[in-house]
Amino acid sequence: MTENRNISSLSGISNDLSDTSNGVTLNAFAKINLTLDVLGIRSDGFHEVEMIMQQISLCDTVTVDWQPMEDAGGVYINLNTDRSDIPSGPGNLAFKAALLMADMFGKKQRGQISIDIKKSIPAAAGLAGGSSDCAAVIHALNVIWELGLPLSELCRAGAKLGSDVPFCIMGQAAANDLLKPAFSDDPLSCHCALAYGRGTELKPIRPGLQSYIALSKPGISVSTAEVYAGIDSEPVMIHPDNSKMMQALSENNNKVVRENMVNVLENFTLKRYPVIVYTKNKMSDLCNSGSALMSGSGPTVFCLCESQAEAQHICCEMLKANEESFAVETTR
Repeated sequence: MTENRNISSLSGISNDLSDTSNGVTLNAFAKINLTLDVLGIRSDGFHEVEMIMQQISLCDTVTVDWQPMEDAGGVYINLNTDRSDIPSGPGNLAFKAALLMADMFGKKQRGQISIDIKKSIPAAAGLAGGSSDCAAVIHALNVIWELGLPLSELCRAGAKLGSDVPFCIMGQAAANDLLKPAFSDDPLSCHCALAYGRGTELKPIRPGLQSYIALSKPGISVSTAEVYAGIDSEPVMIHPDNSKMMQALSENNNKVVRENMVNVLENFTLKRYPVIVYTKNKMSDLCNSGSALMSGSGPTVFCLCESQAEAQHICCEMLKANEESFAVETTR
């Protein structure tokens, strides 16, 4: 599905480009939450969170092409996806990313941004698929328009669009070969981070988790807004120890990581969605460590595996119940 939109009345600055087509293809990686804590409601209406996110190898492929057109009235955006259930217009975060970048940095640009997204990350899954596509568009236009913006600036832009977008921006910089040279010395370039505040403030954790992972998404969608609204009325008995988790991740201690995985949003979702309970219990039984956790607001459940073979075995078993099941690993 595609959509065109004219956004000629924009403000910002940019570098002029030649009159040839410029294209960039990036991997837009998914994330999992190793911990997720909700500390209350902020004055701006968002929830105060503290969570540890890890980038994983499951990814969409995002291609952004820029075609300069001197006689154009401004910047046009065309977005195409290979999934009919994914929005192709302003309802898509990747489309919004192009709008934002043009608004902030594209006043002098004349031409068309074409975005093509090939989806592998399940939608509405707690894996930041839409946020990661959004981050890839921000990175691509930074490259194509030769803006030279550091990750701190890109993350500030991304935070305007979604709480998970800044983490996806920093993770992609560390994992995409095209981006690595430009950000090799950037302190935010990292695969794992503590996110706090609204989720947009980031503290890199190095080296982060190194593990094979099995993922399984039940065939339902869970509203993030519903989950966060519901957690306000649910008593939280166990909170994650993020300090202990950060130390374990810095020491490559996967045993301690597995023992300290806590997501307080499970308090709400597990009571309301039996299929998530089934998925978590089944994966816990299959996993050698005996522990599985819901990622984000769900419904995807994951477990950390000791080998690729274990991850593949769990994936094969979970495919019998959930068709969106994957054997993956952390990015490095």
